[in-house]
Amino acid sequence: MRSGFVDPGALRVRLTLESVSTAPDGQGGFAETWNAVAALPARIEPVDARAGFGADQTLETVTHRVTVRFRDGLASGMRFRKAGRIFDILTVHDPDESGRYLVCRTKEKGL
Repeated sequence: MRSGFVDPGALRVRLTLESVSTAPDGQGGFAETWNAVAALPARIEPVDARAGFGADQTLETVTHRVTVRFRDGLASGMRFRKAGRIFDILTVHDPDESGRYLVCRTKEKGL
């Protein structure tokens, strides 16, 4: 992807954008509930995959760049879902400040 250029035909993957809400669990903590906000066409590009060892287990981290059409309210702390895969949104930015697309850096959960 050239800087600031996004081919609209590249947005071929359908992702569900989710936001979290919390409620007291009655024991001093909170329970999280994830709610679907929208279904969005997107492009997912793997960026990095790392494996490390700690606490007697292998720790894997996979990051992706997810590009979507501009949408108000999309922010870090939300997540994308694709079938059984979950992508936590770490950062959100407008690559050319045109208000056309957003690029999200995500970390895949559950690996």
